[in-house]
Amino acid sequence: MQAQADKTLLDEETRAIVRISAAIAGGSEADVRRELEAGARVASAVVIDEVILQSYLFAGFPRALNAARVWRAVGPAAPARATEPAAGDRVEGWRARGEEICRIVYGDSYENLRGNIRALHPDLDEWMIVDGYGKVLGRAGLDLRRRELAVVAACAATGQQRQLHSHLHGALNAGASEPEISATLDAISDLVPAGDVAGYRQLLEKIHAKRVRMAGS
Repeated sequence: MQAQADKTLLDEETRAIVRISAAIAGGSEADVRRELEAGARVASAVVIDEVILQSYLFAGFPRALNAARVWRAVGPAAPARATEPAAGDRVEGWRARGEEICRIVYGDSYENLRGNIRALHPDLDEWMIVDGYGKVLGRAGLDLRRRELAVVAACAATGQQRQLHSHLHGALNAGASEPEISATLDAISDLVPAGDVAGYRQLLEKIHAKRVRMAGS
C-alpha cells in the first residue's frame, strides 16, 4: 500500500529527487550512485543538479562534492545550465531573495527564527539568509515546494529532528500537502534508520493537526 501511495501522490521525478537527497545526506556512495542512475531515467538534469547543489546546506560540502562527482560519471558530463553569476554586487539581491524565501518557509515563526539564530551568532543569521535561502534555495531550476520535500528527506535521513520539524512546517508553507510529505517519508523508508519513519510520520500528523486547529480558531 505504501508503494502505491508513493506513485499516486508523488510524480516519478519528485520521488526520484527526494530519494537522491536522502541518499546524498545519509547513504553510502553506492546508494548515491544507484539513486542518481535511477533518477537520470525520470528526472531532468537541471533538477538533479539543483538537488545536489542544495545538499551542501544539509549534508556538508564533502557529501555534495562526492555526489556531484558521481553524477558527472553517470549523468551529463557538464552542468545542464549555467550557474548564477558570482557574488560581487549580487549579495544584496541574495539577501532580499533569502529573506523572502525564508519568510515563506517559516511563516509566522520567521521573526522568532531570525532572533534565535542571531542570538547564536549574527554571522550564522547572515549565512542562513544570504547563502542558504538567497544564493541556494532561491535559485531557479527547482520550485520551492519540491526543494522543501528534498530538505525533509535529507533531514530525515540524517536524524536531524529539530531541522526536520522546521522543514515539515516549511514544506507545508511552501505548498506541499500533508499526504505528499507522508509519501515522501514512505519513498525514503529504506534509506532511513529502521523505526524512524513511523516517528517522523507521527510528528507530521501532530503538526498538521495543530495547523488545522489554529486555522479553525
